[in-house]
Amino acid sequence: MEVFAKRLFDGTSFKENVLVSIEKQRIVGIETTNSPQTKADVYSNFLMPAIIDAHSHIGLERHGEENSDTNEKEDSVITFGDALDGIQMDDKSFRNALEGGVLYSCVMHGSGNIIGSKAVVIRNFSQNTKDAFVKYAGYKAALGYNPTTTQDWRGVRFSTRIGVLSLLRKNFLKARNELKLISKGKKEEEELSPSELFFIKLLKKEEFLRVHLHKEDDLYALLRLKDEFGFDCVIEHTCDFHKETPYLELRNRGIPVVYGPLDSFAYKEELKHEDWRNIRFLLSSKVKFGLMSDHPVILTQSLLLTLRWFLYAGLSEDKALSLITKANAEILGLENLGEIKEGKLASLVSFQGDPFNLRNRVDFIIKEGKLEEFSL
Repeated sequence: MEVFAKRLFDGTSFKENVLVSIEKQRIVGIETTNSPQTKADVYSNFLMPAIIDAHSHIGLERHGEENSDTNEKEDSVITFGDALDGIQMDDKSFRNALEGGVLYSCVMHGSGNIIGSKAVVIRNFSQNTKDAFVKYAGYKAALGYNPTTTQDWRGVRFSTRIGVLSLLRKNFLKARNELKLISKGKKEEEELSPSELFFIKLLKKEEFLRVHLHKEDDLYALLRLKDEFGFDCVIEHTCDFHKETPYLELRNRGIPVVYGPLDSFAYKEELKHEDWRNIRFLLSSKVKFGLMSDHPVILTQSLLLTLRWFLYAGLSEDKALSLITKANAEILGLENLGEIKEGKLASLVSFQGDPFNLRNRVDFIIKEGKLEEFSL
């Protein structure tokens, strides 16, 4: 397949009059040309990499359904769960996501849970979870307001931030002691519970946490725990951060942020400082970050629209588009996505024109080499 793009964003910069060659699932050639009519199979006014949503509950919190698989109410620590097990691919939101150019989502389970399930990156265009699976991407964890307001749920629950952190510290201490016993030959891994094995994997950096938090001091509490036990993490949200200091801390430690959701209502006390103007601190700190929809907090198909706030804050259009393509791919470890380059997966989105013009919708997508056209 040959795709001619009048204008192309490759994940980093803009190019004009580009012919993209695709064989099977991969991009095999990219060439600048002034003769689009020669051999192209399909034409695009504006072509870019597939949009990636780095934090979503799509398929768990479903369009038109009261039933939800977003949180588990039986206990606060769910170390052996898998978000893929709760996703239903017949959720209408997937179709809407594709029409917004979002071909991939990292789906999270649990923000009322202190430890939720495995986060999973999926193809939004697949018919079932077997075909949708791309990779696992750490475990969801939550600090702050959410896990302290689940007292009517079952299992071990805590009503304060102190209690939440104490439970995590207790599990890490137990895992560290068990690891010492194993190293001395006094215990076998087979004797341990799934929860104990999970926290050992965190200590050994075989797994990592994606930690929901909004407030600065919840971050510092997490970092104290991290310094004590040495696990890896990604920080999710940070919408209440209203100064540069915490982002500088994260940049200096090399910890990335998945920021957002923007355009949501500040419905809880830990968002009292939320404001799009906080973006200036995110940008000035130079911390590594990408963007989320937190679907359905904002709908995943609206992810691109949130880039306007970054344009208002002075970010260039190419750097803004990179947040939902290349940056999100890098944070999620998706080496084959996020850019239009030879060897990458041919997952592309075409707009009728400039994607920052509200009149221009997605007219076709290419799903790992397969073309799908949209009409009203």
